[in-house]
Amino acid sequence: MHNYHSDQAVVERLVGRTLPDVERDLILATLRQTDGNRTHAAKLLDIAIRTLRNKISLYQAEGYEVPEPSQPLTQ
Repeated sequence: MHNYHSDQAVVERLVGRTLPDVERDLILATLRQTDGNRTHAAKLLDIAIRTLRNKISLYQAEGYEVPEPSQPLTQ
């Protein structure tokens, strides 16, 4: 069950920010949450993996730090 007041507080923090800035922050946060797993992040964001890769390339070109995929442990 969602708490209206906490949801409203999140929305209020977004007011005044541009949509591209909010989108970038959401994508980068999702990549951090998924340990850099692009496929999982794209599914969570409900966007095509190609779209995610294009956005990642753009963010890297703009100088943003993009989480790299975690490497599986090898034995």
